[in-house]
Amino acid sequence: MTLVMGAGVGSLEQTSSLDQFETDSEAAEKLEYIQANYGEDDDTTTVQVVVRGENVLDRESLLATLELQQEFREDDRIEPTLTDEPFTDVASIVAMTAMQGEGAAGGQQDAPAEGGENGNGTDAEDGDADAEDGDTEGGDTEDGDEPATGTAQMDGGEDGPSLEAQIEQLESMSDEEVEDVVAAVLGEDADRQVLAFLPTDYEQGSTQADARMLFVTQHGDGQGGMEGEAADHVVDSQLAMAELVDDRFGDGGFVFGAGIITDEIDRSLTDSLIIVVPMALLFVSAVLAVAYRDLLDIVLGLGGVALVLVWTFGFLGWAGIDFNQLMIAVPVLLVGLSVDYAIHLFMRHREARDARRNAPRSGERGAERPASEDATESTRSAMVLVVAGLGVAFVWVTATAVIGFLSNLVSPIGPIREFGVASAFGIVSALVVFGAVIPAAKVELDALLEARGYDRRKRAFGTGGGRLSGALAGGHRAAKRMPWAVVAVAVLLTLGGAYGAAQIDTTFDQEDFIADDPADWAKSLPGPFAAGDYSVKENMGYVNEHFLRQDTQAQLLVEGDITDDRTLERTDEMQASAAETDVAVVLPNGEAHVRSPLTAMESVAAENESFAATYDAADTTGDGVPDQNLEAVYDEFFEVAPEQARDVIHRTGGAGADGGEYQSLRVVVSTQGDASAGDVNDQLTGVASAADGDGLQVTATGQIIVFHLIEQELFETVIESMLVALVAVVAFLMVAYRWTHGSALLGLLTIAPIVFGVAWILGTMYLLGISFNVMTGTITSLTIGLGVAYNIHMTERYLLERKRGDDPFDALYRSVTGTGGALFGSAATTVGGFGVLVFAILPPLQQFGLITGLTIIYAFLGSVFVLPSMLVLWTNYVGGDVATDAPTPSADASSADAGGDGE
Repeated sequence: MTLVMGAGVGSLEQTSSLDQFETDSEAAEKLEYIQANYGEDDDTTTVQVVVRGENVLDRESLLATLELQQEFREDDRIEPTLTDEPFTDVASIVAMTAMQGEGAAGGQQDAPAEGGENGNGTDAEDGDADAEDGDTEGGDTEDGDEPATGTAQMDGGEDGPSLEAQIEQLESMSDEEVEDVVAAVLGEDADRQVLAFLPTDYEQGSTQADARMLFVTQHGDGQGGMEGEAADHVVDSQLAMAELVDDRFGDGGFVFGAGIITDEIDRSLTDSLIIVVPMALLFVSAVLAVAYRDLLDIVLGLGGVALVLVWTFGFLGWAGIDFNQLMIAVPVLLVGLSVDYAIHLFMRHREARDARRNAPRSGERGAERPASEDATESTRSAMVLVVAGLGVAFVWVTATAVIGFLSNLVSPIGPIREFGVASAFGIVSALVVFGAVIPAAKVELDALLEARGYDRRKRAFGTGGGRLSGALAGGHRAAKRMPWAVVAVAVLLTLGGAYGAAQIDTTFDQEDFIADDPADWAKSLPGPFAAGDYSVKENMGYVNEHFLRQDTQAQLLVEGDITDDRTLERTDEMQASAAETDVAVVLPNGEAHVRSPLTAMESVAAENESFAATYDAADTTGDGVPDQNLEAVYDEFFEVAPEQARDVIHRTGGAGADGGEYQSLRVVVSTQGDASAGDVNDQLTGVASAADGDGLQVTATGQIIVFHLIEQELFETVIESMLVALVAVVAFLMVAYRWTHGSALLGLLTIAPIVFGVAWILGTMYLLGISFNVMTGTITSLTIGLGVAYNIHMTERYLLERKRGDDPFDALYRSVTGTGGALFGSAATTVGGFGVLVFAILPPLQQFGLITGLTIIYAFLGSVFVLPSMLVLWTNYVGGDVATDAPTPSADASSADAGGDGE
């Protein structure tokens, strides 16, 4: 079985792309429409190179970025990834403006900084910083179009001056001459796209600035769409760019792009695993050594865990399910549940063997069974009895856990459904391994060693008295003295947790997976364990605060009869409303950064007299907006500037002069990098709703809006899956306990501490400021899936002790010290083994490790300290007769031989 399933591991693929979480929605559908019908066909990604200093607009700094462009061109790691016109830089605009002023070669082809056509006939308005369509964070342009290169071609050729010519121009000028050109380029008439290279707090017209940007456009990986992993060539080339920027500018410059982000996410995951896996293994081994005090049992337990993981990951490979961010929770779950199964199996086997050794034989009461009893028969008969009894609890635990995780099938998010399926398969695998394989191996190996003189009888953990037994007996004492008070306190804590749960935010963003710079201790670890440096989060914060982010934008898609005379006037109103929102980026000139058919047409009209005449003739009111013959305006727009037209208007005939039917137009709004997805969605959706109607359908879309919808779906999934799981598990346990023990209420009481635990962990998340994300959103499934095991084991043990004739409090004492000891060992192993994730570099792993550890603690406390009081109340008021119904003599004898464990 292991060979067959393990073969599937080789087919397992890994992905961290967020587009796999996309769900069906109108916004997502419209975004796909935009990607398919607007802009260039080739996917590209745009890198933002930030340069900082005392004055980055002086001659020396401008020369430095032109020389940096040369270095990029000459580097074999970078040059093959660059597009035909890859660079957009204030330095190039200044150099070519100076060349134009001097009548240098090619100057008549180059537009002044204030706008107009660039060297290849395209327009500065939609060229200079048209990298705004690029997805620096996600690796591809959101709209599928390649950013243009600026007011003139930057790399020379027959249409524009070369980089060498630009450098020579600036080198030939004095500092004062360069300053004069900078003042002209960035003066009152400066094109708004040129201002996008500068901080939003830059004072227009000033020749002083402490930061600016250089945009570099690269070929993407052809995937397009939402945020995800950058292609390998993008990662390698951007790392090479970062090296060159660091060599030239040191701390005064950095590279911000999809490849850099992907590299840091991948490195942080690797560094995290390198740090926490050895810590986890050491901790788990130490706890198991204390609990088992036996090397063979430790090896068998860990071997069983390994089998479960191989089977599960092999299943993922055979089923074609990718390993994504969510799947990190699967091994956590399976190791925790497997350790739980193993500890119960081994501890109950020890109790059974100890009971057999001390049991009377041959009808002689009080006589001790001789040690010479056949070793094979002793260990095998004890295991048979344990599996026969413990197997019932194992099956119930497995069934309820599988129900809990399969509740994720109600989610519309594919990876969450796959997480549920993978978890369910792994749990069933754990039942097979620890219900059959490990017991068989345990019997054979114990018998083999005892036949050679090794005594394999060990005392069960928690049953030998001492501090642990005393601590575990606390649940017994509380249940005996004040059961109602215990339940009341649990209910009050649950109500408080429920209040906090209602306040938890939901986030869905690649930024969730970007690491902070590690602590010094992590960097100072020896050799390969040392963590690296991480700067993306700090750099992202700097860009958010000071610049227009090239990957944060929302769009308004206008469909319907867009040739209607009122369409552009309504577009102008919509554009103005979008610019007035709180989330729009405001440039240094006080204007919001919005791109639309009107801004594109106005820019082309400023440089093309023929189109300007057509544009003005269509404006009968003199407000600068055409209000008649719009189809003729569109036709000439496509004829004189097809690329700019295709970027904002879609028609069936494409970008050529001969077109088909006009389908739609769009307005692109650059949004603030730190604006919340909810605010962007609410404000832009409001703009779209106000403009919708009268023959036009207006939809707010864009990556950030789609992400907001996924956030909502994620939150709804958490709630729906939790409710489905709880209802299904409650129904299952009530039916099961009614059938086996004659009390459906007992099933309800068994699940009650799990409900408490869910509220407690959600309330704790609220207090710690932890939001639901693609990983923490699984916590309710984990709480139910793991917590149900603890409670079933405790209830079953109590019922068994009652059937043996013990009074309720003696039965409870044996349960909380015997089964409670096994639960403690299981909980300590899981909490410690995966609690070490708080030392990870990757933030989601830190959060996941923390709340998983707390989840296990709450489940343990609920089963050992809350459930006993509920069992006492059930016995006193409802189930006393049910619990003491004596089994058949043979069954009673078997149970006694099994060490009192009917699990």
